[in-house]
Formats: sequence, C-alpha cells, structure tokens
Amino acid sequence: MSTTLDGWFAREILVHEQALERYLRRRWPHPEEVHDLRQDTYVRVYEAAGKALPSAPKSFLFATARNLMTDRLRRAKVVPIFTVGEIDDLNVLVEDVSPEREFSGRQALARLAESFDRLPDRCREAVWLRRVEGLAQKAVAEQMGVSEKTVEKHLAKGMRLMAAWYYGGEVAEPASPAHAADDDEDERARQQAD
Repeated sequence: MSTTLDGWFAREILVHEQALERYLRRRWPHPEEVHDLRQDTYVRVYEAAGKALPSAPKSFLFATARNLMTDRLRRAKVVPIFTVGEIDDLNVLVEDVSPEREFSGRQALARLAESFDRLPDRCREAVWLRRVEGLAQKAVAEQMGVSEKTVEKHLAKGMRLMAAWYYGGEVAEPASPAHAADDDEDERARQQAD
C-alpha cells in the first residue's frame, strides 16, 4: 500500500509544490516559516490519504494548508495566564458579558482572595510560591528553608483549607502560631538528624 500511496502522492500532490509555496508566501505573514508549513501540509495530506484517498487532491492540498494556517494563528492568539490584581487591569473588551455574570465573577475572585488570606502564614507562602509564582517544589523548599515533603504538606493543607472556605464557607481556622512553628521545628530536627 505504501508504494501505491507514495506514487499517488508524487503524481497528485508534489506536482503542485510551486503553487503551494506561492500560496503560502502570499497568505502567511512569516516568510521564514513557509518551508515548515509546506512540510506540515504534506504530512497531514499523506496521513489523511493513508486512510482514504481524496477525490480532489489539489483542492484537498490547499484546504489542508489553509486549515493548518488557521490552526497556527489560533494557537498564536492563546495568551499565558498571569497574576492580575483587578479584572479591569487586563484591558480586555469582553462582549456578551451580562452585569450579573461580571458581578458573579468579581464575587468569586473576592471569595478566592479571602480564602487565600485566611491561610496560615507558612501555607500561604508555600501556595503563593508554588501556584502563583510557579516555582518548582524544590525551589520553594529552598526559599522557605524546609524540605520538599514539608512543602507538599503545606500545599495540601493550604489547598484543602482554601477549598473548604471557598466552596463550603467554612471558616478555615488558621493554625496557632505554636502549631505552625511545630511543623518547622520538626523539619529542622529531621534535617539536623540527617
């Protein structure tokens, strides 16, 4: 089958190479990526033809190229999520958002911030460093002066307390300062023993 597929590909697809390249150069804003686009188009066409040969190969080739460009543009528009204090700071116009939905979103954000503020100090620090700043667990442990296992415990406890407050409205009682210090003292004693 692969030899027949290879022959079909050479006869029906590769003969349009120059036309495909001109098409991509006219439509794609980054000329340095045209070669990669062409190759990706060929891969998609070849894989699809392996399942079933298209009845109009030239049209299929150009439709595949167009869809590939659309996919790449869509992916390029995805933006990373970063910390923003206020929704208004995003400077984004969102259409079709009702005042009720906006109010509800603001309430949820305020409730999440309140649940974070209720965490014990060490839990709050671990959650902030790991989940907001995106530090690796090892880096969080080094910055806090504790083991990775202790960071795991702080994260688990912090997430559990935040979820309990956020979803259930339960008051997340912060651990007493003595109890929080006990965790760190236990950790220091284990490190000295090693």
